[in-house]
Amino acid sequence: MTTLSTLPLPTHYRPDEVADIRLVNAGEIANQAAAYAKAHGVKPAAGDRVKRSLMMIDEQIDFCSPQGSLFVGGRSGTGAVDDARRLLEWAYINLGSITEMCASMDTHKIMQIFHPQFWSNEQGEHPAPFTMISVDEVEKGIWQVNPGVFREVEGADLANMRRFVEHYVRQLAATGKYALTIWPYHTLLGSVGHALLPSVQELCVWHSVARNTQTQYEIKGGNTLTENYSVLGPEVRTKHDGSALGQKNTKFIERLLAFDAVIIAGQAKSHCVAWTIDDLLNEIMAQDPTLAKKVYLLEDCTSPVVVPGVVDYTDEANAAFQRFADAGMHVVNTSMPLETWPDMPL
Repeated sequence: MTTLSTLPLPTHYRPDEVADIRLVNAGEIANQAAAYAKAHGVKPAAGDRVKRSLMMIDEQIDFCSPQGSLFVGGRSGTGAVDDARRLLEWAYINLGSITEMCASMDTHKIMQIFHPQFWSNEQGEHPAPFTMISVDEVEKGIWQVNPGVFREVEGADLANMRRFVEHYVRQLAATGKYALTIWPYHTLLGSVGHALLPSVQELCVWHSVARNTQTQYEIKGGNTLTENYSVLGPEVRTKHDGSALGQKNTKFIERLLAFDAVIIAGQAKSHCVAWTIDDLLNEIMAQDPTLAKKVYLLEDCTSPVVVPGVVDYTDEANAAFQRFADAGMHVVNTSMPLETWPDMPL
């Protein structure tokens, strides 16, 4: 069996500081990475015979730090921190086998359909975080569009917006997606919580310099009128009048499927990770089902949304991953040497 070479962990990495919120000295990390590459014979990614992409989904402070507004703790309560530690160590050790790193970034503003400010009841109260808004509640007017919001949507009026939101929740129900969930304000553009976890940012700088290649960033979630769990497309793509609300990220899909292997990790397993993989699988099935075998899911580097006593999406996340495995994708973990992963091109 061919054995892929591994590398030592860099001296700047501190496992007990993975979740720390701090400024990253990119210049210093870059200098260290250049010296490290020279000392260990790390080659530029452009020369890779086998092209592998590591897609890190929403490794942002709000999701990955216990101080974040929507920390993904999983049932353990420390899920995203433990996941990040495993992911970082695996990525540093396997740096020479990762051709490209891609980081998706959830990007929001206050007035969006999944935030409290978008909705109000007859008393003018906004729904609390983790409220599930059903088709029945929208149709009966229990939850209504906040009259102040429609002005933020070009060409909209209040009556039109009411027709739209009825259509929106019906579409979610018809396609089997999660009911509309009101989330805490999170990953707000310009906020500290929007930034990558600093330890992950260090990894991106390190890989870029050591392997002489650019990290790819995919911004998602800015549409006022739709959720966008998946980096590959919004949850609802048409408005009530048939006009376009959003579209799939065809360019990025093509980029991913051009790699020999696509390795996926990030947060949260039950939402942004699951729906990204689901969209990718749908595209694969439409093109060539055998392409599923090039996708690897790092299961010990992702956790589901769990808020004790409120919501627990663990079972839904596990069921999704089983469905992906049944379709031919590979569920793996960081304790397995890369060369032992099924169907991994070497």
